[in-house]
Amino acid sequence: MPSPFLEIVELSNGKVALRRSDEEGEPLLVIEFSVDAKDYLQGNYIEVAKAMISAGMQAAGQLEEDEDEDEHIPEDRVLH
Repeated sequence: MPSPFLEIVELSNGKVALRRSDEEGEPLLVIEFSVDAKDYLQGNYIEVAKAMISAGMQAAGQLEEDEDEDEHIPEDRVLH
């Protein structure tokens, strides 16, 4: 069973990855910043990647909640 814990790591190629803490295989998500973006962020690209991943996970959780709510809404409801 895969670990429920996730970790954010910087790979040897400079990309930032999200992976399960107990796996060394392919990451769940990879973020790559260009040299220009890293320069613009003054080396703070890891913090930006963390914020991007956090926002994405929050959005995914909200989508799941919305789907659960949709199951209880009658299909013939009119939305304006």
